[in-house]
Amino acid sequence: MAESTVTKRTELERRPLAHLEAALVEGSVTGERGVTLREVAFLTMISMRVDPAQPAAIRLADVLGTSLPLTYGTVGAGPEHQVLWLGPNEFLVVSKDDAGELTARLVEALGESSGLVVDVSANRTTLELNGPSAREVLEKGCMLDLHPRAFTPGTAVSTQIGPVPVILWQTTEIPTYRILPRASFSDYAARWLLDAMLEYAEPEVP
Repeated sequence: MAESTVTKRTELERRPLAHLEAALVEGSVTGERGVTLREVAFLTMISMRVDPAQPAAIRLADVLGTSLPLTYGTVGAGPEHQVLWLGPNEFLVVSKDDAGELTARLVEALGESSGLVVDVSANRTTLELNGPSAREVLEKGCMLDLHPRAFTPGTAVSTQIGPVPVILWQTTEIPTYRILPRASFSDYAARWLLDAMLEYAEPEVP
C-alpha cells in the first residue's frame, strides 16, 4: 500500500516550469556574451528556525555536515547539504536528499528544544543562470551590488529581481547564480530573465 501511494504521488509531481522547457533552451546564448537559464527542479528545501547558541544547533549541524551560517548572506556548505542564512535564527537547507528522511532526521536532532523544522520543498523552484553575461542580466532588475568585490561565490540573500521576491545565491565564479522564486512566481521570473537575456544574442554595440 505504501509503495502504491508513493508511486501515485511521484506521477503527479510536475516541474513548475516544465511548460517553458523549450523556451529556456531556445533562449540560451553562446559565445563570449553567453548566458543560459535552466530549471533545477525538485531540490529538497527545509526551513529551520533555531537559536545558533542552543545545543540543538550543534546537533542539527552534525546532521547537515556543516556549521550553521551566522551572518547576512553566508552559506554553510557541507558535502551533501547547503544551509543558507535568511535571518537571525532562520535558515534554509538545500539538498538532493529525500525530503522526508532528511526532515525526520532534523526533527529528531532538534528534539524538545525551541525551534522549527519544516519541509518547504514545494514552496519554491530553482532557476540557474550561468555564463559570462549572467551578472549583467541580473543587474537589469536587481538593486544589489553584484560586482565580485561585493557579491562572491557562497553568498545568498533575499532580494528582488524585477518585481519578484527571490533568494539569490551565487554558487561559482563563472558566474553561476541560483535564483529561488516561490513556485507561483516562477513563470514570471523565468520570462523576465529570458527577456533580459535577449540582447546578448547580438554582437555588442561599440
